[in-house]
Amino acid sequence: MQRTLFEPEHDLFRESFRKFLDQHVAPRHAGWEEQGIVDRDVWLEAGKQGFLGMAVPEEYGGGGVEDFRYNAIVAEESVRGQYSGLGFALHNDVIAPYLLGLANEEQKRRWLPGFCSGEIITAIAMTEPGTGSDLQGIKTRAVKDGDDWILNGAKTFITNGINSDIVIVVAQTDPAKGAMGFSLLVVERGMAGFDRGRNLDKLGLEAQDTAELSFTDVRVPGKNLLGAEGMGFVHLMNNLPQERLSIAVMAAAAMEACLDMTVQYVRDRKAFGKPIGALQNTRFVLAELATKTTAVRVFVDRCIAELNTATLSVEDAAMAKWWSTEEQISLIDRCLQLHGGYGYMREYPIAKAYMDARVQTIYGGTTEIMKEIIGRSLKLS
Repeated sequence: MQRTLFEPEHDLFRESFRKFLDQHVAPRHAGWEEQGIVDRDVWLEAGKQGFLGMAVPEEYGGGGVEDFRYNAIVAEESVRGQYSGLGFALHNDVIAPYLLGLANEEQKRRWLPGFCSGEIITAIAMTEPGTGSDLQGIKTRAVKDGDDWILNGAKTFITNGINSDIVIVVAQTDPAKGAMGFSLLVVERGMAGFDRGRNLDKLGLEAQDTAELSFTDVRVPGKNLLGAEGMGFVHLMNNLPQERLSIAVMAAAAMEACLDMTVQYVRDRKAFGKPIGALQNTRFVLAELATKTTAVRVFVDRCIAELNTATLSVEDAAMAKWWSTEEQISLIDRCLQLHGGYGYMREYPIAKAYMDARVQTIYGGTTEIMKEIIGRSLKLS
């Protein structure tokens, strides 16, 4: 089914980003997977070519175009190339809305030029060792000391955690107020008491630095409060739909890429004297997967269009997130089966896709949490 989401300028942007990936990422990504982190210079090159901060106004060094379709292209092409080490989607899709929507003028001038140039790599720290999807259970605490905040606590599973220069930290600032007692503090590289733990050893996404962070009496200047004091939880809820759609975009692209590689494989692989694609079971499986892939793509594209018009609901974003990622995992599993023993070999792209996909139903809100969000909206009780 032909996509109608993009305009000619988006096609040109996609072509440019593909060239960037071919020249600056493809030759090096295997090495980054071995070392567990990408080199910072790839961020600088991405910034120089305009692939960071597309929605940031030009006065701060950005592209000046608030259009999520550009973000989607960056995510899609990164996924199709299996360049899972690049943290650009987190930077552009998740962090940018916080800085654009909540930062004051001084903060924007301090952080956004580096954000767009690639000199400042960003992360957001929500999850804690004992707190996953239950954000209201966050224990990291910040206490006022004059104009500053004294921050203590620990976070885990933080994408871009090693490379990050600024981290948006979700912290309790007034426990007595419950959900209205959380604030967002921006912790910067080099602040005393801010330490990075190990680069976590994951099942997939091997080139993506995912870290444990700790904060011991970190003095965070009052000027690093992002948004309004006590409104951190509200700010999170406002921005999570775009994060979840970003994950759905990656899921849809992964489904298409894995379907394509499997179709090519069954055309080339022979058994019993003919291509295994000629077997009825293979045809039926791939017919089913092609249908599901198309359905996911159509729904995700519609969500992108609604995000651009500010009409994407929290519930629809949750639907896109859980359904696309569950379908992604199911499709890859069945595609791997069609590869037979070769699918189990790491040298085959389908094996890497299998490992990289597993976290999709977990981060950004688990499938179960997404269903809870949708279920509550139905007013069943």
